[in-house]
Amino acid sequence: MKFTDGAWLLQPGAQAHYPAEAHTVTREGDELVVHAPVRPIRHRGDTLQGPLLTIRLSSPMAGVIKVRMEHFTGTRDAGPHIPLQPLTPPQIEIELNAELAVFRSGGLEAQIKRKDGWDLSYVGDGRLLTRSASRYAGYVQWAGRGNFMHEGLSLGVGECVYGLGERFTAFVKNGQVVENSNKDGGTGSDQAYKAVPFYLTNRGYGVLVNETGPLSFEVASEKVSRVQFSIEGESLEYFLIHGPTPKDILRKLTALTGRPALPPAWSFGLWLSTSFTTNYDEATVNSFIDGMKQRDLSARLSLRLFLDAGV
Repeated sequence: MKFTDGAWLLQPGAQAHYPAEAHTVTREGDELVVHAPVRPIRHRGDTLQGPLLTIRLSSPMAGVIKVRMEHFTGTRDAGPHIPLQPLTPPQIEIELNAELAVFRSGGLEAQIKRKDGWDLSYVGDGRLLTRSASRYAGYVQWAGRGNFMHEGLSLGVGECVYGLGERFTAFVKNGQVVENSNKDGGTGSDQAYKAVPFYLTNRGYGVLVNETGPLSFEVASEKVSRVQFSIEGESLEYFLIHGPTPKDILRKLTALTGRPALPPAWSFGLWLSTSFTTNYDEATVNSFIDGMKQRDLSARLSLRLFLDAGV
């Protein structure tokens, strides 16, 4: 969803609030908790107006950082949820000094500036992967449309974005607006049967947005130098997953979200679909089975039949 109108303006009726600084940074167990007002706090008068955003950093496994951004807490839990797997918490490191707050899990670390504005950078094995800088993340109150949380993560020169589920648009998602919800729109549109709120890039990291409500991704489309994802509500949660290879990223993703059992051997055989056949009677089905026998196809091969509810 586009909240801005070009480089300088907001959409009519939209009021945006962006983290202005990491005003307080504390360690709470294995979490790093940041309170980020939307204006610099120079004196007590600056606390009278504007939302306060809370950003919590934690880690479910080595090389993965969970980020939860909240405005109001205690709102109704609409569900459903992505069923995350119970994992043994990794050894994490938290360092606080006058300049930076650093949260480290495996070879991945999040660095939060404590002075001169808002900057949350992700570094993998000593190399900058992506960052959420000034006016990237925010809370938007949009008259007549609701309240929204959004995050933006920077893209480097030549960085390509892949993923977001089963898609029929260009393989590289740069420049696309992706509405991440499941719809029966066919294979010739930008709608998807199986939308997945996950993308990865050729820079060695992936992002899983841990939300099941309608999500909107602006992939180098609202701002050409970032991926923005947004949802209506008072909170937003995502995981930054360090690879560095695509295989490493997907291994960590599936460890986090779960892996299916290996199907039986016979299921890898022939799939015979009747989805474009309008005759769903017994004779039609038997003709397919007889045809398989005539062609000496094993009876253990998979027969996929799309039958209407009346058969």
